[in-house]
Amino acid sequence: MTESQMEKNWRYFITLFLLASVNFAGATKNVEAPSAQESLHRHIMEVMPLSVCASNSTAENNFALPKPYSVPCTNGGFRNMFYWDTYFTNAGLLLDGDTEQALNNIENIAYMIDSIGYMPNATSKDLLNRSQPPLFCQMVKDYYDATGEREFLARMIPVLEKEYDFWMTRRVAPNGLNRYGHDATRQELIDFCNGLAHRVKVDPTGFTDEERIEFGAHLLAEAESGWDFNPRFKGRCMDYNPVDLNAILYGFERNMASFVDRLGLPGKEVWDNRADTRRTLMNKYMLDPESGLYYDFDFVCGKRSDVYSAAVFTVFWLGVADRNRAQALVDNLGLLEADHGVLTCAPRPGVTSFAQWDTPNGWAPVHFFAIKGLDRYGYREDAARIAGKYLEAQTSIYGQTHQLWEKYNAVKGDTDVSDEYKMPGEFLGWTAGVYQTAYDYLYGRVKQHTSN
Repeated sequence: MTESQMEKNWRYFITLFLLASVNFAGATKNVEAPSAQESLHRHIMEVMPLSVCASNSTAENNFALPKPYSVPCTNGGFRNMFYWDTYFTNAGLLLDGDTEQALNNIENIAYMIDSIGYMPNATSKDLLNRSQPPLFCQMVKDYYDATGEREFLARMIPVLEKEYDFWMTRRVAPNGLNRYGHDATRQELIDFCNGLAHRVKVDPTGFTDEERIEFGAHLLAEAESGWDFNPRFKGRCMDYNPVDLNAILYGFERNMASFVDRLGLPGKEVWDNRADTRRTLMNKYMLDPESGLYYDFDFVCGKRSDVYSAAVFTVFWLGVADRNRAQALVDNLGLLEADHGVLTCAPRPGVTSFAQWDTPNGWAPVHFFAIKGLDRYGYREDAARIAGKYLEAQTSIYGQTHQLWEKYNAVKGDTDVSDEYKMPGEFLGWTAGVYQTAYDYLYGRVKQHTSN
């Protein structure tokens, strides 16, 4: 047996021991975290406040926000408040007991939606021409579940209705499911094509303006998906019904049915009917009857994508699938699970990808979806195994580099990644939030943040 094989077997037996010891039924786990993981968990709690900025109404190209807001990086890198990144940051804040900053982030997104009708990619005016995955409703649910504040929930209802209207009037495909898109001018599309085509290894030199506009539109839609860039949409993002977008909107509809019911407002049946219709359409177009797996649907060509991605976990996190589909997911976990975590997309034989959201890269959001989705359907050992792999990989990488990174190699457990742009340093954001989520899933909360 080689040293590498012995190391793998040793890690396997340790994982089995931990899984056998974890009390999944209780809120507090009875397994002590390895010291390095506990240290990083505490470090995140201590450093997370450094990623909070105050609004500056004079800042060039940035929107003034009413509350302090969380940004992905403590220094350099991304310094705006990004939309779907903030969902995962908030998940960590709520676990750490910082409901005050979690609420600040929600209030800022509500302000943006109320002001312009949707939440942009980020609070920079340069990013106003697209949104991102609409996780605001889930953010509201998480905060309400943590606090039970009915007045807060009642205030959010009209804001949520406004965002839902945006997605259902400006991002709907002919088949009734949703797609990603953009709100850019012709010149913005040309500029986006010229500026971003190199990231997808396309040379636009010989393109006409109309070709630049068409290609730029697909690139911008893919940027709205948050998965910029990936192989799921074949460079034609606007032509696809994405699995994750429609699962998120399904969750939006179910949440709204629950919200209005709890508040004694009319509309529960309407929201439930919307969710039922979406689930029927997702099963019709996205579900492969042979494998029982969900794929993005190309509504222009009338066929499912041949790229299986970790976006599938959102179908389970948000409860779209029935139990049989959950078993199919688990039976095929090997397509997406690697030695050190979840791959963004399943490997395709003979294909070497340039895209950052493709194999072998791992990414915080897909681990969150996997842990939550598997747990929801009772596959707790699988959820715990993936949580353990994520913690182990991030702790090891942090120990070597003293940074939390945006992406990592889930096959090798290091930072040898397909990198379309230089990863920002001193990164917290969703990597930190998902670390706290995985840590809490396995070990419970060590201590609570105390708000003034």
